[in-house]
Amino acid sequence: MSSSSYSLRSCPSSSLSIRTGKASCSSRHLCKLGFTPKWASINPKQWRKSANSSSHDYRYGPVSFCALKDVKSSSSTSRNGNTFEFDVVIIGAGIIGLTIARQFLMESDLSVAVVDKAVPCSGATGAGQGYLWMGHKSPDSDIWELALRSHRLWESLAESLRDQGLNPSEELGWKKTGSLLIGKTPEELDMLKRKVKQLSGAGLEVEYLSVADLLSMEPALLIGNSCGAAFLPNDCQLDAHCTAAFIEKANRNFEGRYAEFFHDPVTGLLRSGSNGKIEAVQTAKTTLYSKKAIVLAAGCWSGTLLRDLLREEKTVLDVPIMPRKGHLLVIENFNSFHVNHGLMEVGYVNHQALTSAKDLEHTSSISMTATMDVQGNLVLGSSREFAGFNTDVNESIIARIWERASEFFPTMKEISFSEIKSSSKVRIGLRPYMLDGKPVIGPVPGLSNVFLASGHEGGGLSMALGTAEMIVNMVLGIPGKVDPAPFSLQGRC
Repeated sequence: MSSSSYSLRSCPSSSLSIRTGKASCSSRHLCKLGFTPKWASINPKQWRKSANSSSHDYRYGPVSFCALKDVKSSSSTSRNGNTFEFDVVIIGAGIIGLTIARQFLMESDLSVAVVDKAVPCSGATGAGQGYLWMGHKSPDSDIWELALRSHRLWESLAESLRDQGLNPSEELGWKKTGSLLIGKTPEELDMLKRKVKQLSGAGLEVEYLSVADLLSMEPALLIGNSCGAAFLPNDCQLDAHCTAAFIEKANRNFEGRYAEFFHDPVTGLLRSGSNGKIEAVQTAKTTLYSKKAIVLAAGCWSGTLLRDLLREEKTVLDVPIMPRKGHLLVIENFNSFHVNHGLMEVGYVNHQALTSAKDLEHTSSISMTATMDVQGNLVLGSSREFAGFNTDVNESIIARIWERASEFFPTMKEISFSEIKSSSKVRIGLRPYMLDGKPVIGPVPGLSNVFLASGHEGGGLSMALGTAEMIVNMVLGIPGKVDPAPFSLQGRC
């Protein structure tokens, strides 16, 4: 089958042009989370295949997006035609970069610029499944507190929208479906029972479901009499495009303090001749001076970009963030069966983690995940492989995702995959992966005002708000809610 046979349909996002808006002191006080009441809902917008990509590149970009250049205020100063000054410059407009900008705008009076070689949601953020699940995480891991903190911040954000008379489902693609971690063998069921005990001991609402209870909740499943599941009723999911567009809109509400420079790749860092401090970010079109901090949040490109930016410097720093390619299959208007919760097989947990760098290029896996998005589309995954920065569709992986899902949903065996190709699309993303399974969050050694926020693998969306809070607290010198030590660069590069 030819990859060109997949169609790219509309995807929700903002229809706004780049601009700034005004956030009064009173609105910031009333809306602690930084969203002004009585905003209109974000309307859907057509998304298309990147004009500069190959015929197999299924990354999404908006139809039109222009960079903001007319920033004039005391806090964000235009030095000349293509040179600007901000307190904070953020490299990367994925969910991590946008939420860091949001946190600075809410919690300080600093001016913020976000710069990206493309546009929001054109990387891993826009290609993900959008789940905010805790079931596959472990309370014994270093990321647990960060993931839990972020989960609670997302729930607080959804609740704040309701308090403003807004619908989180419309604004964020928010669904509180709960998640099911499913096992099919006696060994997997024993593991699930231990998992339930562990998660419950960590304070989560969770229960073990026998086969009868599981099938009553998900009648479309048919996986034998020895299956069971861990059920987490408070797990949620988002639409990444809606969420990113909503956060962007909120950021633009801070008039004179926020600006975006898209389609403008970073080409270098400028060091001060007097004290050696990095003072500016050089892009293809602009020079962005930073008075307070520079944050590198460029996903899987962060390590390579940092090496390139420091190539002419005396500083030698190798941050081993690797691109981990993933495929998702989205079947639009699927009505053969319905998925009521977020579903994930137990094998996802083992496939997510690696313990050795040996033969990474040959390591690939397929694990069943299934969700229904707010548009009623069935989203099936997921794959993991190391293929460099290649984003071509791998036909065999798509077939394996379909076959793996068919082992859980036998109705799919009655459907020829070729029959649904015309109503399906493929999402491909490059997850930023650190071998130890933890993101890198904190200052770059030897560059006191440069901070790194990357390496979240498939958890960028779920850990975004906690990461943003951590970075801003570091820059402002505020005690944090989560211990940042496990995420430091020290000893990991």
